[in-house]
Amino acid sequence: MELATLKKDVWGREVILGASWDLLWVILALTFIGIAVHAIVVATKKRKAAPDSSGKRIERHEKIDRIFHWVMAVSMIILLITGIFPKIGIEFAWLTIHWVAGLLLTVIIIFHIFRSIFWQNLKDMWIGLNDLKEPFDESYKPGKYSLAQKSLHASVTILTLLVIISGIIMFALIDTPWWERTNALSEDMLGWVFLTHGLVSLALVAIISLHIYFGLRPEKLFYTRSMIKGWISEHEKNENHDQEKWVSKN
Repeated sequence: MELATLKKDVWGREVILGASWDLLWVILALTFIGIAVHAIVVATKKRKAAPDSSGKRIERHEKIDRIFHWVMAVSMIILLITGIFPKIGIEFAWLTIHWVAGLLLTVIIIFHIFRSIFWQNLKDMWIGLNDLKEPFDESYKPGKYSLAQKSLHASVTILTLLVIISGIIMFALIDTPWWERTNALSEDMLGWVFLTHGLVSLALVAIISLHIYFGLRPEKLFYTRSMIKGWISEHEKNENHDQEKWVSKN
């Protein structure tokens, strides 16, 4: 299975055309095999009683952060649909929708970066050495975010920045309401940009699929609720998090 597809340039040299979209089916298969294995393993374990959701409510996500999350989710899904469907034979007028969603994603990511630096506690998302104990010690409780949540955030951060940077380069080379397309990049260099954009998009398919799966698992639904309503109960917090490590306004 090849990572890239190739073509001949005007000089007869082989250059990269972009990512091999046959990889999509491999990635989907591996992702769903992983999900199935995890579901089976969890089903064989003794399930603990779900924490009580009644009682005092603790704010986990402010409203502005919940709006950011769902706007990012919608824009990301639109980008994946408009970017991947045409590659697998589902044709429609996708280009304008794609770059508009890409600009929206870029704007909200810039907003999130500034908000994270100046108004939030970056340490909440740092992965420290102590966090690595979590998978091997059932008694270990994380702070506000678990190792899995921090790892997901780090992965999405890196992949999103790569897809935005490569997307902006591609956007600069197409017809828009503000400029006409140019051939500012060589075919070889443009191929590397397309390859990066495509491979990162495929990685995001896997990451988003896993994120949706874990967000819908019964024992994790209170986290999903917190991303909709903003809160978890005090009991849910105490059962899953170390109060000393939790950075909270409450």
